[in-house]
Amino acid sequence: MIDWSRRSEQEELMDNFTGSIGELEVVLNDITRVNRILGGNKITVDAVFRLIKEESKESYTILDMGCADGSMLRNIALAARKRNINVKLVGVDLSKDALTLASKLSVDYPEISYHIKDILTADFSDFKCDVVTTTLTMHHFPDKEILKFIKQFERLSSLGIVINDLQRSSLAYSLFKLFSLVFIRTKTAAIDGLISISKGFKRNDLEGYANKLPNLEHKITWKWAFRYVWVMRKKRQNNI
Repeated sequence: MIDWSRRSEQEELMDNFTGSIGELEVVLNDITRVNRILGGNKITVDAVFRLIKEESKESYTILDMGCADGSMLRNIALAARKRNINVKLVGVDLSKDALTLASKLSVDYPEISYHIKDILTADFSDFKCDVVTTTLTMHHFPDKEILKFIKQFERLSSLGIVINDLQRSSLAYSLFKLFSLVFIRTKTAAIDGLISISKGFKRNDLEGYANKLPNLEHKITWKWAFRYVWVMRKKRQNNI
């Protein structure tokens, strides 16, 4: 039985994926399709453009942590083109194979570049950006590392942070089981989807983290399907 009062510490299969790059591509295609069907990508894209709208600039640099195959960055790139907004998009991931796929899929997106780095330990001193975003990545980290994870983003961003991640919910877990029977093709994605939900967050978890980040303004919003989008804005000097 799952204890829904606390985050699971179970590892996901993708945390230590040992398959070929071809097998990885199939799994990531599964995950991308799920996000598209359930509207997960749109949640991040909308939040990013609401945030950058608050400060007029000629161009914006957006850094996506845990970018995997780059699907989120391509979504942001297309949205920016439609809005006639100049962007520089940077993807960071620890998986060399995922970034190889990302580069292959992004040949028509010159505004996107990719870098292999560890989110928690890498030196990002040469990175400067307006917004840091991450989607379905934070739940991979244990509670003791969450604040370190976000403080890294706080140092890097000039405007703010957008985090999109899963709600921990027994209902979401049950519904995902049914959803996966129809829409998920790989065993890895089906298993990891359930583990991810058990490692997700309740609102009070996110509010607890937010209380320990006093230099940021926080807005936490529940979105379908069982997601939270957490937008953090840098406090201006006259508001501190």
